[in-house]
Amino acid sequence: MTPPVLPLDGTSESQKLESERPKYRLPPGLKRSLPFYAFKPWVKLGHPILLFEHLHRTYGNIACYKLFGTPIVFVNDPEFIREILVTQGAAFVKERTVRRMKVLLGEGLITSDDPIHIRQRRIAAPAFHRQRIAAYGDQIVACAAAQNERWEQRTRPDEPIDIAAASMELSLEIVARTLFDTEVTEDIRRINDEVNTIMELYNFIVAFPRIELFMKLPIPGIMKFRRSKARLDAVVDRLIREHKEATLAGKPDPGDLLSMLLQSRDEQADAQGNFTGMSDEQVRDEVLTIFLAGYETVANGLTWTWYLLSQNPEVEAKLHAELDAVLGVGTERRLATLADYPNLKYTEQVFAESMRLYPPAWAMGRMSTKPVQLGEYLIPPGAHFFFSQYMMGRTEEYFPDPLRFDPDRFSAENKARRPKYTYFPFGGGSRQCIGESFAWMEGVFSIATLAQKWRLSYAESAPPEVQEKITLRPKDPLMMRLESR
Repeated sequence: MTPPVLPLDGTSESQKLESERPKYRLPPGLKRSLPFYAFKPWVKLGHPILLFEHLHRTYGNIACYKLFGTPIVFVNDPEFIREILVTQGAAFVKERTVRRMKVLLGEGLITSDDPIHIRQRRIAAPAFHRQRIAAYGDQIVACAAAQNERWEQRTRPDEPIDIAAASMELSLEIVARTLFDTEVTEDIRRINDEVNTIMELYNFIVAFPRIELFMKLPIPGIMKFRRSKARLDAVVDRLIREHKEATLAGKPDPGDLLSMLLQSRDEQADAQGNFTGMSDEQVRDEVLTIFLAGYETVANGLTWTWYLLSQNPEVEAKLHAELDAVLGVGTERRLATLADYPNLKYTEQVFAESMRLYPPAWAMGRMSTKPVQLGEYLIPPGAHFFFSQYMMGRTEEYFPDPLRFDPDRFSAENKARRPKYTYFPFGGGSRQCIGESFAWMEGVFSIATLAQKWRLSYAESAPPEVQEKITLRPKDPLMMRLESR
């Protein structure tokens, strides 16, 4: 047999190919696949924060483990997070747990990848323009003022309230008014109920292998999800249809977010030269995304804010002093207006510090589609990357004495001293939350309107436990007593 002809340098073609392959180097971490550690106290289904804490404590700001052969990289370094979200952002797509939520949110802004995401964001952008969001300020304050009245009219004023449930109720009213231009009707409550049912199934949906292939089978958890999703779609589809019919009938534009989404057009023409909008299905996906992101997240942010204020009376006193100075006291007290928003700086800092300790969106994930260089490590395509707002906000290196509640961390001077991706409650890069301005306004005006009239005290002895669902919720009802100021 004729031997292969070698190049002049004496190497074969296969040897050359082998030498040209990237030499991957993974960060330090667990030696075996994660299931091997199933009985360790830091491995618990539905509680990934325990694993993140162990990895950070043991290996530092970047660590690796594997799950059935797939490398998973935990990152807690702001520069590496910037690399993933911004500098090398084109090398990443949403990872599996986020893509899995497509069964609920379809191709909404949270779950879609490019090029769908780019187009959807262009079309939706006018609905979230800063001037458009500003118009909702009065509606947010009015909803919070109605909450004040309900609290004043309670038949048993000494009985504690579940502040998590109250915050959800307030946020539901705000999203009903601003997204649908309606009160909290039976339709809105039905949307809320079905979303809550699906949230309870979240860990089941994420853990079920290749659930998309089994959606039509009579598996109890999947059947429950399917029924809730069908009812949810039916209500939202009808609201979309009614909005379109009202427009065709010549009724005035109500100015809500749903109307804006229906009216928006892509600023770039398609192949036929048309500036198209979203299909009804795409609008429904975005409505569900906005509902979840704008209702669940802010409500949880407010819940944790009230708890933290109750544990830190000096911060609460400083907040009340700002509200009295800006909004008046006694007979001179008035509700906040849009003109007051820039003057409620400490109120905003309180909300920001609350989201540092208890970020509603508590972790993010990406999957690499190309080799990724992070410092000295070269990580292969197909690896999963996780980074956690919860973990970063509690890292001593970036936030000294991290468990101390100190809103002054978010003064302009202190924010300027920290790397950008030490704090990213609304994500970052090209996928940063499109509704961030709305969320800040909702949080600040809700806190200002309620705190100018009430002081809240925690009614339990043990600290509340967190529950890691899509958002960071209290595990149990968070009971608080109301005291009029």
